[in-house]
Amino acid sequence: MGGRTLSEQFAVCVYCASRPVDQRYLDLAKAVGSAIARRGWSLVSGGGRVSMMGEVARAARAGGSRTVGVIPKELYELEVADTEADELLVVDSMRERKGLMDRHAQAFVTLPGGIGTCEELFEVWTSHYIGMHTKPVVLLDPDGHYDGLLKWVQDLAGTGFATQRSVDALRVVTDVESALDACAQ
Repeated sequence: MGGRTLSEQFAVCVYCASRPVDQRYLDLAKAVGSAIARRGWSLVSGGGRVSMMGEVARAARAGGSRTVGVIPKELYELEVADTEADELLVVDSMRERKGLMDRHAQAFVTLPGGIGTCEELFEVWTSHYIGMHTKPVVLLDPDGHYDGLLKWVQDLAGTGFATQRSVDALRVVTDVESALDACAQ
């Protein structure tokens, strides 16, 4: 805000659905974008303007946040790119997309989503646990969307396939303000 560059401003990367979803999830994404803006933070997203991804970006911009979208060229038209983003980076691959999103963010919040959202969550969570970064990784799950996944991960720890420390590296919260508070720690 106020002419600062992204590197000078705290930026949170939000992973979420880019497919049609129930209105309550669109409202959640909008609430997250608005809360990011109230804190004076920037948003890093997957660069789409549809569904939750679009809602979080529009709400952040409406509140004055700088938004950066990162989208592979193959998804540029499929996801209907967020051409209103302050900066829209078009890349060659999903791997390059995630790398740029990771580098531009100081924290990560995952909202309800599908397989792609889970893949992004697991990569950033794993890289945090093994020490590749120390950025907060937060799962915002107000209605139990991820209950089955979290039970499975907890079962992995119970059988020795994961450590409890790795499971605990993910902060799980149920409300927007707690999610952003966890990002700021």
